[in-house]
Amino acid sequence: MNNVMNHVTTSTPIQLRTGIAADAAAIHALITANLSAGHLLPRSFEDVEEHAHRFVVAVSGDAVIGCGELAPLSPEVAEVRSLVVDEACRGQRTGVTLVTALADRARELGYVTLCAFTHQPSHFVRLGFSIVPHQWVPEKIAHDCVGCSQFRHCGQYAVSLALRAGAGLRLEVTAPPARSVAPPRASVERLRLVPIPA
Repeated sequence: MNNVMNHVTTSTPIQLRTGIAADAAAIHALITANLSAGHLLPRSFEDVEEHAHRFVVAVSGDAVIGCGELAPLSPEVAEVRSLVVDEACRGQRTGVTLVTALADRARELGYVTLCAFTHQPSHFVRLGFSIVPHQWVPEKIAHDCVGCSQFRHCGQYAVSLALRAGAGLRLEVTAPPARSVAPPRASVERLRLVPIPA
């Protein structure tokens, strides 16, 4: 992935770039601020700092307003993790842009599958991910789930995207066109039932 990508919105330009250790405090603050909603797992500052280079951050001016990590689970499978956009900056498709950048990076790094675990799968399904049974992502179970307190009663959905060279995410910029309905016929044909002789 290019180190810097521009995404212009209707208000302020937002830049995407690879995270650096100096972003760790801002990334950690974003994650921590969104823990109460129950959609993110807690991360220690040390963990975020160590893996800052795996994040793509969305920056507006000097502020980090969104982030997402591409976490390797195996040589073939990577996970979108700690995906969050500052509440005041939502509604500008920054989350979509982050997932797109993470998918592009995963493809460039040779991963075959990109997965995520989320309470809101609809955001991912709109981008072409499929909801799958947790058992279809054994790498995640072995890597994280077995040590999680929610292991046996996880409320998250597993979503998965097959990465193919040259294939991008399905970006729905506008709502799909409304289906047209044929006008009623002027005359309706009626079936004539003919009794069959015994």
